[in-house]
Amino acid sequence: MKVLIADDDPQLVRALRITLAAHGYEVVAAPDGAAAIALAAKEHPDVVMLDLGMPRLDGVQVIHALRGWTSIPIIVVSGRAGSADKVEALDAGADDYVTKPFQIDELLARLRALSRRAAEASGSPVVRFADVVVDLAAKSVTRDGERVHLTPTEWRILEFLARHPGSLVTRQALLKDIWGTEQVTDTGYLRLYLSQLRKKLEPDPGHPAHLLTEAGMGYRLVLD
Repeated sequence: MKVLIADDDPQLVRALRITLAAHGYEVVAAPDGAAAIALAAKEHPDVVMLDLGMPRLDGVQVIHALRGWTSIPIIVVSGRAGSADKVEALDAGADDYVTKPFQIDELLARLRALSRRAAEASGSPVVRFADVVVDLAAKSVTRDGERVHLTPTEWRILEFLARHPGSLVTRQALLKDIWGTEQVTDTGYLRLYLSQLRKKLEPDPGHPAHLLTEAGMGYRLVLD
């Protein structure tokens, strides 16, 4: 299980890295809010653990940014103990809130609870539409029983959409997930790859019924 720690206190990050690694977690760390968003897009952590008072972007801004494209569990670990701070973070989309200083056993218990909830929410690893079956666990796609070859990038786009069936996925969310932050304004890549996916998966690629474009916003995978 991979944990992203976003905190500008190097001593705390070092202590958490050692402790979490000892309990079997893989840890990546970001020293500020902007780096946290970029690292989340690049590393695809299972849980984000962040402080509220960070340079560049504060914790609440990071939560808003992440919630624009992912439902990854977020736990705030902050020295701010006021109810207003907690409410603001939770309303922004955080899943849990732990106040510093904290007991490591409590933090580990919160992490385990979040990971269980995330696993339960992930649902079936198989997504079906028309005559297409997308097996998220096996990373395979079949159409009418025949294996469909997808490029790595085509697979990542389809996988992201399949993990959010029926939901609008913004162009920026896809670009961040696949290419990181460097090309977030270049949507030509997405048009190209979506066109290729439609040719491979849609009954009528010229009039798609499942891989839909939401003009000016993004894309949506419709299963019915």
